Amino acid sequence: MDVETKSGRSFVRARAALVAGSLGLLLAVSGCGASGDSMDSGAKAADGKAAPREGFADEGGAAASAASKEQADGKAAGKKAAPKPGGTHVIRTAALSVEVKSVPKAVAAARGAAEGAGGLVASENTERLDDTYETSHLVLRVPQERLQEVLRELAGSGKLLSRTSNAKDVTDQVVDVESRISTQRASVARVRELMDQAEKISDVVALEGELSSRQSDLESLLAQQASLKDRTSLATITLDLTPPDAPGDDGSKDEDPGFLDALGGGWDAFVTMLRWIAVAFGAAFPFLLTAALAVVVWRVLRKRKAARGAAPVVTAAPAGKDGASAS
Repeated sequence: MDVETKSGRSFVRARAALVAGSLGLLLAVSGCGASGDSMDSGAKAADGKAAPREGFADEGGAAASAASKEQADGKAAGKKAAPKPGGTHVIRTAALSVEVKSVPKAVAAARGAAEGAGGLVASENTERLDDTYETSHLVLRVPQERLQEVLRELAGSGKLLSRTSNAKDVTDQVVDVESRISTQRASVARVRELMDQAEKISDVVALEGELSSRQSDLESLLAQQASLKDRTSLATITLDLTPPDAPGDDGSKDEDPGFLDALGGGWDAFVTMLRWIAVAFGAAFPFLLTAALAVVVWRVLRKRKAARGAAPVVTAAPAGKDGASAS
């Protein structure tokens, strides 16, 4: 009995010690877990604070990149839709009428001014009036940045009678043509791709007709673009050169002629009349000479005929008298 009692007590003590150790171990583990949780929660909180900042930073960077991209796209679209003032396209024309002392020298000077500015003489028409006066009409093409310089030089070559200038903005037309060219080129490329994929002859024939039509439209647009480029890069100057007192000028001398003018005009008319009389006499002289010779011959023949008719009458009269006396 004593032995069983002692063994039971020892078992109880061992069990109690085991339970106490288990409780202590549990308490220690729970304490470590709590401290670990608190540390983890603090770290998470810190990470949470930092994480939103990093997220905001990422979102801000993405937004900035997106904004910059949108701005770049907007700028590109803006360039296509509404070009900057420096990219405007303007057609400039000017017309000058200048009175010069020597038309040939002024024509040579105008040609030199245009070629010196990097331009050219598009056309030249010189006309002589009354064998004395000479006028010239020129069309010059010069770069637009040298237009004013050339106009000043031409206006200073003589007396400026009139000057006009015009400017026409064709930026919208240029942008429209360029856009249509891009679209037409893409359309031609698509038709060619379809031709490469076509298997039936009927499809190939239809696509060839469509391709020919679209290429024709593209060439027309390219011609319009070249024409606009030429007219916007080179300005056109129309120049009229006339000498002083040329016929048709609205001068006071022509409107109110004086005595000397009338005397000169009368003398010119008199000389012209004598000239025409001499010309007429020269033209009629062969006929007059022939007529005079014919008259002379006719008179000579008439005299001879009259002389021959008078001779028999004179000889017959004495014969009659003799017969009468004899009877």
